[in-house]
Amino acid sequence: MEALLKLPFFTDDQRAFARELNVNARQHDWPDPEGGDDAQALLSALKTLGKAGVLEHAVGEPWSMRTNVLAREVLAYHSGIADLAWAMQALGGVPLLIAGSDDQKAILSNAVTGEYCLGFAITEPDAGSDLSRLALRAELVGDSYILNGEKHLVSNVGVADYFVLFARISDDRRGISAFLLDTKLHGLSFEQQRPISPHPLGRITFNDVKLPASALIGAEGDGMKIALATLGRMRTTVAAAANGFARRAVDEALRHAKSRRMFGKTLGEQPIAQGILAEMQARLDASRLLTYRAAYEFDSGQERIPMQAGVAKWQSTENAQWIIDKALQLAGGMGALHGSIFERLYREIRPLRIYEGASEVQQIVIATEMLKE
Repeated sequence: MEALLKLPFFTDDQRAFARELNVNARQHDWPDPEGGDDAQALLSALKTLGKAGVLEHAVGEPWSMRTNVLAREVLAYHSGIADLAWAMQALGGVPLLIAGSDDQKAILSNAVTGEYCLGFAITEPDAGSDLSRLALRAELVGDSYILNGEKHLVSNVGVADYFVLFARISDDRRGISAFLLDTKLHGLSFEQQRPISPHPLGRITFNDVKLPASALIGAEGDGMKIALATLGRMRTTVAAAANGFARRAVDEALRHAKSRRMFGKTLGEQPIAQGILAEMQARLDASRLLTYRAAYEFDSGQERIPMQAGVAKWQSTENAQWIIDKALQLAGGMGALHGSIFERLYREIRPLRIYEGASEVQQIVIATEMLKE
């Protein structure tokens, strides 16, 4: 990653951070969630990041998108579960940085060390991209909110100590509020769901769950604003994770192409393979440049970058899917075997085209911004 890291998007401190994290991540033996205990794998990765002292960049102030972009690209290259641990810690922490009270922000000191595991609970069976359809109810009774309903496809179910939760307090346009949910509260039940790339994911059911009024993040009705601001930050980091997966695929494909012999030559000497490798590199460079541009503009003061983030997220995830598919194709039958690096990357990249806004949603966002101009 050294060539693009030298471009003037980054400070010397950010470059040093990326290089050090890359060395440490390469040397660490990351847990394998494929072994069956994905919850323990995630917690182990989180503890490792906490001990390394790097999670302050995910949940601390000042929050830098460029640093988070570099972290996710590096971690995704080496370990999908390490990248997920970082991403979910940031998703659960950023809303508190944006609108949390001092008491709520106090949990972040334990999140920095990896002692507390955070999460972000927003998706429901009938509310994915269209957040206006959120149905989980939070009714104010006395000085408490009573919650009934469900969330699903929530990462870190079963391992998170706290979720930032979004619920409906009324049916009007500003009827969504954000809450800090302690997962030890009575009335909560958790059910695991199994994604194609293993990590803790599941459904949360709320049965008269009683939340104190102090759990409200910001003011009543601020939930949509907090959610969109958080997702707006994290969207560009999803692009970075896709670039990390894609960069790993390019390196593995090159390694294979140099060693695999066929028809009297190496695979890398075959013109058709050379064409594929060249396009893989071109797509990867384009994706990384779009991602770095978006992160740079955010850190330069443009806190609202829907077009730049949308383009970066859409192109990076789609290009990464293409790159990984071609890498697997070059690897042949061995690449399709369960447990190969190509097969693992193939499963890990697919959800990123949906997370934090599907590719089709990004196209709508981009076109809307274009028409405004």
